[in-house]
Amino acid sequence: VQLQASGGGLVQAGGSLRLSCVSSGRTFSTNGMGWFRQAPGKEREFVAGINWSGGSTSYSKSVKGRFTISRDNAKNTVYLQMNNLKPEDTAVYYCAAEITGWGTPDRSYDYWGQGTLVTVSS
Repeated sequence: VQLQASGGGLVQAGGSLRLSCVSSGRTFSTNGMGWFRQAPGKEREFVAGINWSGGSTSYSKSVKGRFTISRDNAKNTVYLQMNNLKPEDTAVYYCAAEITGWGTPDRSYDYWGQGTLVTVSS
């Protein structure tokens, strides 16, 4: 499984970005998917997750209400819509896949994309 993330860039505080992640795997529709981020000097953290069907999502407290994760199984793609961005959202964002299908932060994610940089200026 290869994951290709895109959509990062430079945006002003209060702005929006949509990240996309395309999977090459045949099992995408059964995978749980997650978005993680890593800011300079910090550990990687869970941002959002979605189960195999898209019927269940989870978010970190810091992004809940501002970010929305969604997926299109016909396109093997998961999205992260990020609104009302803040400077503290600046990080490299990674998409990841896990085989149990739950997409929750406690799962072990098996496959990782290369990351896309999001920079939010104040």
